[in-house]
Amino acid sequence: MKKSVITLLTAAGLLSVLSGCAVYVPDAPVVVAPQGGPGNGFCPPGQAKKGRC
Repeated sequence: MKKSVITLLTAAGLLSVLSGCAVYVPDAPVVVAPQGGPGNGFCPPGQAKKGRC
């Protein structure tokens, strides 16, 4: 009887401690593509005349 009470109180204590925990997982990294240049289909205004696209 005494062992089951201790086990029950230990389990209740662990549950109360762990119930306040939260796991934070970082989001996937954001990949930023460069704006302009050959191959990506975008050329800023005025850059094509300079031959940079």
